[in-house]
Amino acid sequence: MELRQLRYVVAVAETSSFTRAAERCLVVQSALSHQIARLERQLGARLFDRTSRQVRLTAAGEAFLPAARQCLDAADRAAAEVAAAIGEVRGQLTVGVIPTVAAVDVPAVLRAFHERYPHVRVGLRVGTSELLMVQVKEGTIDVAFLGLPATTRPNDNIRSRELAHDRHVAVVAPGHALAGKSDVDLRRLSSEVFVDFPAGTAGRDQSDLAFAAAGLQREVAFEVTSPEFLARLIHQGLGIAMLPSNYVPYLSGVVTIPVTDAPARVEHLAWSRFGLTPAATAFLAALDVSPS
Repeated sequence: MELRQLRYVVAVAETSSFTRAAERCLVVQSALSHQIARLERQLGARLFDRTSRQVRLTAAGEAFLPAARQCLDAADRAAAEVAAAIGEVRGQLTVGVIPTVAAVDVPAVLRAFHERYPHVRVGLRVGTSELLMVQVKEGTIDVAFLGLPATTRPNDNIRSRELAHDRHVAVVAPGHALAGKSDVDLRRLSSEVFVDFPAGTAGRDQSDLAFAAAGLQREVAFEVTSPEFLARLIHQGLGIAMLPSNYVPYLSGVVTIPVTDAPARVEHLAWSRFGLTPAATAFLAALDVSPS
């Protein structure tokens, strides 16, 4: 069994195509197909069902894929550790971010990191804080920027550092009746229709917990995952929202109002308790964070 065979299997599984997999791996399709067929003979099982229209994993392929990925990750990690031992930082760095991260200019940090460590392949994933914490724990991402209610701590299975504290502000359309107010409270806001993130996410919990603690109910008519789309709905007068004050300047076409009893948010940087790669260690150092 060869590493290139494992890479070919992963590429076919991820692209659902021998043609696209060959393009990704920079080989001709016949060579890729030959190596996978050779591996299947060695294993004594077919890894893919092939038809003229689709390629999909067999039950054996489904069982083989996670182990193949682990082997490739281990090989990459070994090469990165050797490079680190001779003073080079190589390998893969995958960073997770919430859409409303504001404590750090992530694109600028990634650019500076890439310029300093050009041999590190940098990837980025956007998701909810809950999903990113799971991915850090599982090792599918190296570090993550999270946003949680002030009363919530990151998962105990990961390490973290607080980056910033912030309070929410009301976000309304320029022509909204509240747009000219100097401030507003949750009781007044509870009579409005809201645009918010999906229920059960940290971005939504920050507001839900605040209204519940005040003994108030509100109507959330629109649930979205993108803050930019959220702002577009607000701009059309379809609802209002509460968002972290440090993030709102990234949005356009909306007006913000201080909320006297607003919920608070804490942004965290999170990473795994175990087995940081040299690239992840270097990234934390670039942020002046010690992994220990």
